[in-house]
Amino acid sequence: MSCFSCINPRRKGVRRVETENAPRSTSGHSADSSVSGKGRRDSNHNENGKGKEGLNDRKCGNPKSSAARSFTFRELAAATKGFKEVNLIGEGGFGRVYKGKLEANQVVAIKQLNHDGLQGFQEFIVEVLMLSLLHHSNLVTLIGYCTDGDQRLLVYEYMSMGSLEDHLFDMDPGKDPLSWNTRIKIAVGAARGLEYLHNKASPPVIYRDLKSANILLDNDYNPKLSDFGLAKLGPVGDHTHVSTRVMGTYGYCAPEYAMSGKLTLKSDIYSFGVVLLELITGRRAIDATKKPGEQNLVTWSRQFLKDRRKFVQLVDPLLQGRFPLRCLHHAVAITAMCIQEQPTFRPLIGDIVVALEYLAAQSNTSELHNGRVRSPTVQSPTKPQSDVSWESDCRTSSTSA
Repeated sequence: MSCFSCINPRRKGVRRVETENAPRSTSGHSADSSVSGKGRRDSNHNENGKGKEGLNDRKCGNPKSSAARSFTFRELAAATKGFKEVNLIGEGGFGRVYKGKLEANQVVAIKQLNHDGLQGFQEFIVEVLMLSLLHHSNLVTLIGYCTDGDQRLLVYEYMSMGSLEDHLFDMDPGKDPLSWNTRIKIAVGAARGLEYLHNKASPPVIYRDLKSANILLDNDYNPKLSDFGLAKLGPVGDHTHVSTRVMGTYGYCAPEYAMSGKLTLKSDIYSFGVVLLELITGRRAIDATKKPGEQNLVTWSRQFLKDRRKFVQLVDPLLQGRFPLRCLHHAVAITAMCIQEQPTFRPLIGDIVVALEYLAAQSNTSELHNGRVRSPTVQSPTKPQSDVSWESDCRTSSTSA
């Protein structure tokens, strides 16, 4: 909370940063942008953030802790009607994703490994291990896998609304944009998932590929983090970082990690800040279609983050002013802290969750009281902006006009 006491200052065009492997493809859909259903609340999840859960600490009889099921290739071929094109719902560097139906009529997403590169096999193993041991309502559920012969497939719950990326960029004509409250709801859920990885898992897990394409949504826009092929166990004891080759997605990677290969929990915080910026602006982290100076979202945004009077210029035009202005100030403050160039200045994920939950409550209250969210044009430009507490700043958004 103390981090936010005051305000301080693609798939098209998006590519993986990999020093030893070829980049992932940048198709219109994430290879995970389709993976299902509403998640169940993890019975071991501590809502107060107290305590840790070991990766091997599993109680017998807990349905969420049961091992992922092993499928035969014949079963998954039958589930997808022979992997027909009509069932293709996504494609990326790992391979193709198909919608399928198991014998029990359970709808699933089946991801089939592309055999062209070695990295896919490594990610396959990491994904199975991570999602077999980590369970949370904001992490996608791995139902099973297939290792018949040279076949490698993953079976996930089916996420009916696709990815966050699908709802922010290049939307189909006539499709309604995400409302302000829905965007904050997604941010809160994604932060809770990241908090579980950082604070509840033991040892902590560094996600390493947090981006809008990897945040999947169910029918109620509840988010789940997906694609754990690049996840790494975080530093323990006296260690401050994990040294590894630089991998991730260009535009989301923390600058210190991209330059040195030193990976920390704060690397994920930077990526989360970029996602927050995408939610606020409706712009891609990297967009080659923009003019020079505007292609990198973080770089473009810094001119507005220095002056509270310019915060409103960051907002996605599709929102048409329908957001609480003072809560916008708070959201931008959180974002600015997350994308600090110096990792030590970035907040901990626990503080981010608390701040976003408060913001969500205040945004909902503002909408409830007013019947509509407040347009930024109501704000008087003559009233000086001072560094005030974000709590009082957001609390008054529903009453001042």
